[in-house]
This record gives sequence, structure tokens and C-alpha cells, in this order.
Amino acid sequence: MAKRIGIHLGTTGGASNAVEQARAIGANTLQIFSSSPRMWRAPKVDPKQAVRMKELRAALDVSPLVIHTSYLVNVCSQTDEVREKSVAAFRGEIERALALGAEFLVLHPGSWKGLTRDEGLTLAADSITRAIDGLKWQGTPFHILIENTAGSEFSLGGSFEQVAELVERLKPTAPMGVCLDTCHTHVAGYDLVTPEGYEETMKQVAATVGFGTVRVWHMNDAKAARGSKLDRHEQIGKGTMGLEPFRRLLNDTRFAHAAFIAETPVDAPGDEERNVKTLLSLVE
Repeated sequence: MAKRIGIHLGTTGGASNAVEQARAIGANTLQIFSSSPRMWRAPKVDPKQAVRMKELRAALDVSPLVIHTSYLVNVCSQTDEVREKSVAAFRGEIERALALGAEFLVLHPGSWKGLTRDEGLTLAADSITRAIDGLKWQGTPFHILIENTAGSEFSLGGSFEQVAELVERLKPTAPMGVCLDTCHTHVAGYDLVTPEGYEETMKQVAATVGFGTVRVWHMNDAKAARGSKLDRHEQIGKGTMGLEPFRRLLNDTRFAHAAFIAETPVDAPGDEERNVKTLLSLVE
């Protein structure tokens, strides 16, 4: 199968339009939001859109489909109200992902401010378990992917160890995997830039989440320095990381099974296509 390289795209006019847009800019995978990322309530998926999405993906060989969860969802919030809203919203995200035939649903674990890290971890696992309870994903390729974060204070998932622990807790009850973000990894303090640092970081990936569990890489350069904990994405090769980390990842046989999806800013018309083409050019 061809290496899967794509980008996060908008869904103006219907989610299925993003599939055609992806192919038009040279991508063969994509990520979308299934609803507004800044609103709690979301409409159900239009059945016609779901059918068209599946037909277009099959015809154009666009796979996997990755959906990113709303930014509002915080499954380890100390506040009961926010946590309950998050459980309901995340359940809606899973329902829409299944309706659209998505392979992966990416989730930021959230913030445990006001609690201990262990309490946050326990609440996150409980909330995700409740959100998926009773839903029928069996027989589909669907997985929830826990994404590593930029490592800011109180943010769950700032280390590979934390991501691995949450995934391990949830494996008995939900189909789980991992999404690693290059910018988040970099600003959290891991070294992807130097050859020696890259291999050391890969040793830590192997010892925690494991290579096979990483189903998606978010391919984002960083505006901020390594270890800064500032989550600011930059165009591929234009930030503090440069091109080489992306070249290494794309050609690392340990991630041959993974999809590589950019979430780079759109500062000017054509930026989405330029970033996809940059990634494609790095494949050896």
C-alpha cells in the first residue's frame, strides 16, 4: 500500500467534499472535524453524506479517515458539569465517526488542573469507558487514538509514559491506539531533530506506547523551541524543527503502517497543498 500522507481539511459543503479536496492536492489520507470543534452540541451525520464519503474514499483510495475530537472535550476535568458534557460530546464524536466510516478518532486527554495526575488519569479512563459503553464498533476498523500533548502544566499526556498508561487502562473496554504529534513531542522536550536524539526518542517510544500502537503521526513543525511546552504549529520545514525529522519519520520502517497527517496553519492560499507536497518530496 502507498505511504499514507495527508492533511487536516475543512468540510464546507459537506464532509465528503474533503475527500475530493484531499485527492486534488495530492493527499491519500485526511483528517477532519465531524462538527464544530468549539460547540458542545452537534448535528447527526447526514446519511447521504456518510454514503458519499464511503463511496468517494473507495473510488479515490483515500484512507484512513481520521476525525479529531472537539477542543471542548476534557475527559479528566475536575468539574462534574464539564466532565459530563465531555462524556456526552465524546460519545457523539464516536457515533459520528462510526457513521462516517472513520478508522480513527483522535482525542487530547485533557487537563487535570485541581486534581492529582493519577486522579486525572483515572477520570479520563472512566469518562472514555462511559462514552463508548453500548456502542457497536465490533467488526469495524475503528480505534480511539490518544494524542500526546505539548507538556504544559496539568495537561495529561505530556509524556509517552502517560499516553501509554491511559491506553493500557482502556484496552480491555475500547479499541485503542496512539497519535503522536511532532510539534507536541518537540516542545514537550523530546529530541526529534538530531540523529542521536531521534534514536533516543524512538527508544522511549518503543519502551512506552510501542511502534505498532502508533497509528497516526501529526506532522507539524513548531514555532517554539524544544522543551518550551508552547503548542504553536508551523509550516513543514519552516520552524524550529526543520525538514530532517519529517524525512526520518516518513522513511522509518517502524512506522510503515502509520498515516502521516499535517495540521499546519493556512497562512496563504495553497498552503495545504504545499505542505502535502513537501511531505511527499521527503519520501525516499
